[in-house]
Amino acid sequence: MLKRELLSELDGLVSEGRNPRTMDIDLLDSLAVVRKINDDDKIVPLAVEKVLPEVAQAVDAIVAAFQKNARLIYIGAGTSGRLGVLDASECPPTFGVPESMVVGLIAGGDEALLRAIEGAEDDASQGEADLRNIQLSADDVVVGIAVSGRTPYVIGALNYAKSLGAVTVALSCNPQSTIAALADIAISPVVGPEVLTGSTRLKSGSAQKLVLNMLTTASMIRIGKSYQNLMVDVSATNEKLVARAVRIVMQASDCDERTAEEALRLTNNDVKLAILVVMNETGVEEARRALHEANGFLRPAIHVKSV
Repeated sequence: MLKRELLSELDGLVSEGRNPRTMDIDLLDSLAVVRKINDDDKIVPLAVEKVLPEVAQAVDAIVAAFQKNARLIYIGAGTSGRLGVLDASECPPTFGVPESMVVGLIAGGDEALLRAIEGAEDDASQGEADLRNIQLSADDVVVGIAVSGRTPYVIGALNYAKSLGAVTVALSCNPQSTIAALADIAISPVVGPEVLTGSTRLKSGSAQKLVLNMLTTASMIRIGKSYQNLMVDVSATNEKLVARAVRIVMQASDCDERTAEEALRLTNNDVKLAILVVMNETGVEEARRALHEANGFLRPAIHVKSV
């Protein structure tokens, strides 16, 4: 009975339909196959464009959470879970935030990042348990990620988050899905059937990645992690990022390499502070005070002298 119900449910999902444009894909040569995939991928950004108001609504909720020192939490299974963990893991080096600020959870735990953990996504209670384990609070924002929108692990997590009063966001590719109806904010880019039926790591995964990029990048910009279009809170943790830090200081302040390197040395590689030292022609402590008075936003701190 359960199998029959699941088959019926899958039949109704947009992401599980058969793509009429690729019925002959098994007869094609390599170039023709990748052309088919590429043509289908062109649908993705247009589908995401249609849900930008919902993405912006989620960004506003995330910014409000960050302003209360709360967290953004991604939770999903399989490809969806891995994409959430990937996006979360990029935030500390890119924006200089603590690892606890954006958290990625995947059904089956860390082992599921490398290989499929059979049945992990079917356990709704584990979704709740994983949020309990990180002490979810009402101030956090929980983004449940599931292409189908019916993954029990994600449903369990969202139900628990709602019971605490946390803001919930559903990211799926099926607008009438269970999680879309459950969450406070539903982001449902409709990319249609995949090149290979049911292989939702393709267009659906790409759509999810684009949305996740926006959620963190826009939220970080909104809390002052950029100046113009420069990543001024980047953590210089390897040679490439050290070079990038020097370049960012040079680009922001129009100074030479030597000046940028000296400012970074004085500020212990704090890019935002180094830019302010150069642009305000001031000492580190005065620059630090000006930045504090501007709530960490670089633009209003420039040429603002502390009294």
